Amino acid sequence: MKAALVVVLAAAISYGAWRALVRQSSYTPAFVPPNTNVHLEFSGDPVARLYRATHELTPEDRSNRPRLIALTFDDGPYPVFTPMLLDVLADLHVPATFFLIGQDAQQWPEITRRIEASGNEIGDHTLTHPNLDQESTLEVRREIIEGGNALWSLTHDPAARTYMRPPHGRYTERTLQIALSLGYSVVLWSDDSGDWRTVTVPQLQRHLLEHATAPEIVLLHSGKLTTIEALPYVVARFRAAGYRFVTVGSLLRQVQVNELNHPLRRAV
Repeated sequence: MKAALVVVLAAAISYGAWRALVRQSSYTPAFVPPNTNVHLEFSGDPVARLYRATHELTPEDRSNRPRLIALTFDDGPYPVFTPMLLDVLADLHVPATFFLIGQDAQQWPEITRRIEASGNEIGDHTLTHPNLDQESTLEVRREIIEGGNALWSLTHDPAARTYMRPPHGRYTERTLQIALSLGYSVVLWSDDSGDWRTVTVPQLQRHLLEHATAPEIVLLHSGKLTTIEALPYVVARFRAAGYRFVTVGSLLRQVQVNELNHPLRRAV
């Protein structure tokens, strides 16, 4: 009987290891801090995949995740839609994090300064918004450094030199390693709202409510009228569900990296 039990246990362990090695995990961290082992977190090789499979948290580990949500807006600033967005955020008393394109911020410096003056945070979205996964090492470094410098010269927001988001969410291991080596944390998201597509206000609202997690970083865009129109209803629903809106920086001061990268699905 004992021998049979040993065989069964060995078979189960072997099968679990095989599953970990062959499956492609859908896990994508929302936040990559400077001390991250990029290869273990992102590589597709068997050792890295086995590591991720054996370090994923169980639902029980995630049962008490804090209900904090950070709205993040990529691109711009834009001369019409960004001021409209800032008005709505101010009316709702919601702080947000804007990942701005350096050359666009230079083109619209007053809007850039207004973003910061309104109590929002400004992160680095590169200088010209290229696909970093297709750029050379030197170009990736230049885009990140010059993008951050452009924003810093306009706002002096520390986030411009500490938080960055790759354009279109496109990156490689090398991209991440470069950003981390420059002292940046890479901020991705736990929910891509899809507002970069052609969607209606009800579609966007429904998506955000159905994909809620705790804690949460939401990917949005500041150049979209649909997004602006959807916000009042979405904010009201999240608040009714016990959420508090914060910037990315504030969120990171209140949660652990694992809490953010392994959030809990919540009904809103």
